[in-house]
Amino acid sequence: MDKVFRDYRESKAKAAVKEHYRKMRANQTVSYVEKMKKKYLTYDKPLMLWDALKNLDDLIDVSDPDLDLPNVQHLIQSAEAIRRDKRADWMQLVGLIHDLGKIMFLWGSDEDGTSQKEQWGMVGDVFVVGCTLPNSCVYPEFNSLNPDMSDSRYNSLTGKYKKGCGLKNLELAWGHDEYLFQVLEHHSTNRLPEEAMAMIRYHSFYPWHSGNSYTELLQREDEKYLNWIRDFNKYDLYTKSNQTYDLDSLKNYYLPIAEKYLGKGPIYW
Repeated sequence: MDKVFRDYRESKAKAAVKEHYRKMRANQTVSYVEKMKKKYLTYDKPLMLWDALKNLDDLIDVSDPDLDLPNVQHLIQSAEAIRRDKRADWMQLVGLIHDLGKIMFLWGSDEDGTSQKEQWGMVGDVFVVGCTLPNSCVYPEFNSLNPDMSDSRYNSLTGKYKKGCGLKNLELAWGHDEYLFQVLEHHSTNRLPEEAMAMIRYHSFYPWHSGNSYTELLQREDEKYLNWIRDFNKYDLYTKSNQTYDLDSLKNYYLPIAEKYLGKGPIYW
């Protein structure tokens, strides 16, 4: 029998996964996201790419019901599957770095959910803040815990947004996707194509790319983003296994690709 991924039923998912999503839903508000952007988007902490990857050997994603390995192993599994399929080198690089924003735990805190212990501000499926939370969210029973759902500015289908404003104008729950996207947007030697940046920014936005929610806020051109994310999702989700790799043994292959698209200097977090 094929393995079932993202199984959140009570009998399958760990209690810690459910508790993670309860905290995420209760705390990820418009004001919280704005606070996190001010805290983390400072671009004043230089770190070489390979050193950043090594740090993810110290983090296990508590929101993931499928994998209990250090997060760097998931990144390598994704990258190697993309490589085996002979996809573009930039996509292989995306596989290797797409979760790299999780290194915010290095300077995170329990209080704002960005530490090894408290990860509700760092990992997990993201949703749009500032409008009604859809039932396509994992554990939709927690939606009512969000304070914004009692705020008339935010508790309608469009909330603080204009109908058809488009994907790029939506503010998502804070997490590793948006963090890495913004860091790379401000990285002067970033040469990744638009498809790569979209994969990085939206791969955890499951209520949209898998739940078909937020249609009233999207534009026609957002269809291309949906196709890109669903393509990448095959490698992000269905490559998870217990196989492990030695990161440094892959350095000679992946580092030249990284330098091609990101340059040789440090990335400023």
